[in-house]
Amino acid sequence: MARFSPTVRHRRLLQELRRLRLSSGLKQEQVAEHLGWSPSRMTKVEGGTLRISVSDVRAMLLLYGVGQGVEHDALVQLARQSREKGWWHAYNDVIPQWFQVYVGLEAEALSLRNYESELMHGLLQTEDYARAVYQAARVTDSSEEIGRHVALRMARQEIITKSEDPLRFWTILNEATIRRVVGGAAVMREQLRRLADLADLPNVTLQVLPYGVGAHAAMLGPFAILSFTDHGGDDVTYLEHATGSLYLERPDEVRSYTLMFDHLRASALDPRDSLTLIRQAAEDIL
Repeated sequence: MARFSPTVRHRRLLQELRRLRLSSGLKQEQVAEHLGWSPSRMTKVEGGTLRISVSDVRAMLLLYGVGQGVEHDALVQLARQSREKGWWHAYNDVIPQWFQVYVGLEAEALSLRNYESELMHGLLQTEDYARAVYQAARVTDSSEEIGRHVALRMARQEIITKSEDPLRFWTILNEATIRRVVGGAAVMREQLRRLADLADLPNVTLQVLPYGVGAHAAMLGPFAILSFTDHGGDDVTYLEHATGSLYLERPDEVRSYTLMFDHLRASALDPRDSLTLIRQAAEDIL
C-alpha cells in the first residue's frame, strides 16, 4: 500500500509559496489582483482551505520571480503531488474530512508523541478492541460501517510496523487505558499482549502514567504532537473531539504541549516498569 501523503505535500507547498511571496515584498491583496482572484480566495489558498491548481502555482512563481530551474520544477512537482489522492481515499465513505487531514499528516510524520487518557491510540489497537470502541461510540452505525472504520484503523498501523523508515512513536497511556476492560476479558487481554509486543519495536516507546501520580500536566485531555523533521520548527499539535479536531501550529502553542509531554514522561513509569504494570493488568482481568 502506498503511504504517500498529499496532505503534507500541500502543506509544504503553501509554506514555500508564502515564503516566496514575503521575499518578493508582495501582499496577499496584490497577488490576488494580479491573478484575478478575490482577496478571500487568496486568503483561503494560503490558509490551506482551498486547493490550488498547477497552473496557478506556475503563475504565482512567475510573479514571485522564480524562473525555470530546480526550485521552479520542484514546486510545480509538489503542486502535482498535492492534488493526488492519498491511500485513505478508499475509505471516504466513513472518514470525515477533518480526520482525513490528520491521517495525511500522520502518514508522513517522522515522529509522533501522544498522550491518551481513556483508550489506546489507534496505532496500538487490536481489531477486536477497535470494533468494541466503535460499537460503543457509534451506536447508530451499521455493522458494515463499523467494519470499514476498523479496516481503516488497521491500515494506519503499517506506519509503525513497516521495516523501512517506520514512524517513531512515543505514547504515554493513563493507567485507565490499561485498566478499563473494553470488549470483554478476552479482548482486553489480547489488547494488552499487543501493547507488550509493540513496545518491543525499536521505534516505539511506551509509558504508563500510574494513578499514584495524582494530578498531572494533561488533566484536560489527550493530545498528539506530529513532527516532520528532527530539528522541529514545523511541528503540529493535534486535538480531537467527538465531531471534529483542532490543529495548533503556532510555535508558542506547540511549545506548551511539548513541555506538557515532557512533564508527563518524567512523571510516568519508565518503559520497563510500564510493561510490568501492563502484564499485571492483564493478569488482574477476571
